[in-house]
Amino acid sequence: MSVLRAESVTKLFGRKAAEAQRKLKAGADLDTIRRLGVTPAVVDASFEVHEGEIFVVMGLSGSGKSTLIRMLNGLLPVTSGSVEIDGQDIAKMSPKALRTLRQNKVSMVFQHFALFPHRTVLANAAYGLEVRGVPKEEREKTAREFLKLVGLEGWEDKYPGELSGGMKQRVGLARALASGTDLILMDEAFSALDPLIRREVQDLLMDLQAKFGKTIVFITHDLNEAMRIGDRIAVMREGRIVQIGTAEEILTDPANDYVAQFVADVDRTRVLTAASVMEKPLVTVLSTTGPRTALRTMREHQTSAAFVIGRDRRLVGRVRATVIADAVQDNVQKLDGLIDPEDPEPVSPDTPVADLFVRCAESDLPVPVVDDDGTLVGVIPRVTLLAALGAINTNLDDVVEEEPELALTKEGGGVDE
Repeated sequence: MSVLRAESVTKLFGRKAAEAQRKLKAGADLDTIRRLGVTPAVVDASFEVHEGEIFVVMGLSGSGKSTLIRMLNGLLPVTSGSVEIDGQDIAKMSPKALRTLRQNKVSMVFQHFALFPHRTVLANAAYGLEVRGVPKEEREKTAREFLKLVGLEGWEDKYPGELSGGMKQRVGLARALASGTDLILMDEAFSALDPLIRREVQDLLMDLQAKFGKTIVFITHDLNEAMRIGDRIAVMREGRIVQIGTAEEILTDPANDYVAQFVADVDRTRVLTAASVMEKPLVTVLSTTGPRTALRTMREHQTSAAFVIGRDRRLVGRVRATVIADAVQDNVQKLDGLIDPEDPEPVSPDTPVADLFVRCAESDLPVPVVDDDGTLVGVIPRVTLLAALGAINTNLDDVVEEEPELALTKEGGGVDE
């Protein structure tokens, strides 16, 4: 469900903005617009923000991201296009209706905290509710609850001048959450913080968003911050949105050279997950399969092991050909007792690649990937992990002889019964 929708939003600054807008529609480039003495801050920006997601708008200074966020709650009027919140076009609202919308549906957290220096921490956190006319006892109770959630219990009677930067930003978060709005706009909210404090507040934001399901539009110039907290990211350049996607999509499939250069230095191991690099398992046997059938399956695929799954495709474990061959010699009729359930321990699809290296290094076989139900959804061999990071570029078929584990993972497998 879309909470916020921007359609062809454009913002031009200058006396000849109307003429510049006509030229833009006719196909004029930005240099032509600038020669008119007009600054094209945002040009033809379109996107939707879904309920409960953190939508990050990122770009270098001057890319138009801060201008964009100020149009999302009507602080700046659009030159053309529309902004809709819960289906209402804010440009068509009366000033009174727009104020009511801001009070009830939209909160904003600013880069430099925007706290009232003469008000206590408690009064600052309760301010949004005060403007709405909530009785003092009720609003202070709510504010205390959210100050506790952001780690500021006991600081209610302090003043902003007595707080660190990180604490001030926590007050801003508490105020936004206490207001009870479903949509929170955050303009470079953490950029003034030291790196360690910034990471702590990022963690806090993600925890609170997971707890309360708020919809957040987050502006930043920090690519690593965008990649870390964003469910989806919009990359801006010279007022235009050049790509929208998840962190993985932008990292692995940049829309143009600008985006590719922008993400070139990103730590891929912190962005990519097991789901990004896993491959489909080829050799699987049902837990009800007999040892002889399992051994024949492995020989047909020229592999020394197979994944064992139930009929519901949940991972049971793994069997090795050497173990089964001995069991066949001893006339064992069932796989029970031959399966190793921790060879190696499986990982979830959202496990960061950075956490996979040790697991892959310690196992001579691919690491299995299972979902929340325990269903086998993929496997990660060592060479595939390296290839995904760009460390090597090779064809899987060319390395099967050197890496027998890869026979377990070539594309197109199914279940052998």
